[in-house]
Amino acid sequence: MTLMIASVLLGLGIVQLTFHLGHTVYRSFTWLQDTRQTSARVQALQRDVNMLHDAEKAASDPAYLEQLARCQGFVGQKEQVIVAPNAPTTPSENCQVIRLP
Repeated sequence: MTLMIASVLLGLGIVQLTFHLGHTVYRSFTWLQDTRQTSARVQALQRDVNMLHDAEKAASDPAYLEQLARCQGFVGQKEQVIVAPNAPTTPSENCQVIRLP
């Protein structure tokens, strides 16, 4: 009788050990996945911060502001506007679009 009880307890221990090992593997997998996602998000936010710092520095630069005004279609006071017949309706073709977060 004692041998049967010991066998049942051993079987339950094996089942519990298997469950815990499987759960540990599952948690490790999900932790690695979450870590990769968080790392990618942190890198994207760091790029956004760098872009904002660059935009802040450029905001006080007259040459940058003039270029930005030209991208929006503005011209200088002493300049003459000549429009080609097949000109695009938006002047953004000549400008590099930078996405600000």
